[in-house]
Amino acid sequence: MGMSNLTRLSEFILIGLSSRPEDQKPLFALFLIMYLVTLGGNLLIILAIRSDPKLQNPMYFFLSILSFADICYTTVVIPKMLVNFLSETRTLSYAKCLAQMYFFLVFGNIDSYLLAAMAIDRYVAICNPFHYVIVMNHRRCLLLVAFSIAFSCLHSLLHLLLVNRLTFCASNVIQHFFCDVNPVLKLACSSTSVNEIVAMTEGMASVMAPCICIVISYLRILIAVFNIPSVAGKCKAFSTCSSHLTVVTLFYGSIGYVYFHPLSRYTVKDRVATIIYTVLTSMLNPFIYSLRNKDMKRGLEKLISRIKAQMDMLPTTQANKIHGS
Repeated sequence: MGMSNLTRLSEFILIGLSSRPEDQKPLFALFLIMYLVTLGGNLLIILAIRSDPKLQNPMYFFLSILSFADICYTTVVIPKMLVNFLSETRTLSYAKCLAQMYFFLVFGNIDSYLLAAMAIDRYVAICNPFHYVIVMNHRRCLLLVAFSIAFSCLHSLLHLLLVNRLTFCASNVIQHFFCDVNPVLKLACSSTSVNEIVAMTEGMASVMAPCICIVISYLRILIAVFNIPSVAGKCKAFSTCSSHLTVVTLFYGSIGYVYFHPLSRYTVKDRVATIIYTVLTSMLNPFIYSLRNKDMKRGLEKLISRIKAQMDMLPTTQANKIHGS
């Protein structure tokens, strides 16, 4: 096809998880429930941390930011996905597709770097407890969060600009449920070699850097834990890390499966695996951190008790207003 016949597409069509009509309503119900659980669970985590003085430390500060990022992460993808389940036309304009891609990359990378910051926090808490307050001071925590956001925005902008320079001409059907980088690249008529090289170098480095940081932190933690003489002490140290390790394994395991292989090998299995780190991990985070963390459990119980008490007071307040009038 000659370059004169190449035109920029005005819109894309998202194929979704299934093209069968009978699957749409069950999938809509499933993902609506998952989205509401994700919103409710992460919002409760944020409110519990903000309202409980005992949870005002770096670990829970990072967790509250992670919960907020997870809400944004899923909101970038799921609402449009839910609309498409009930719509015959699953179109998305070119500009909206790029916007979705950009914010998906931004919040995905923020998640990644926050998990690394949380691993550093656990390392300092276990391996250098006497200097924990000095090392993990509020200013340093804010700098870690600021770096995570700034780097994620710049990294995502680079990939967005590289996608925007491509020409799309043959098909506008994206074999995915949102505008992810790899499915969009497969539609390009122009060469995607630069995109692939950058993805396998800068992209891999940006993902591997926090991953390596996490691995090193936990290796040091493991060495420190084995030097603890008592079994109870070892169990306590491991329990403070188990929630974080579970989330890290889910997040990085699914990302590694989807992205770290050639573009030509991108299949429907990758589409399903994407659900793990886009939806499932964000939904499970509140349960993983609250069910396996006594402080978080206590904070959530206090918050729920406070909400119940306020709800119980509403009828009394309304009755007093009526009698007063």
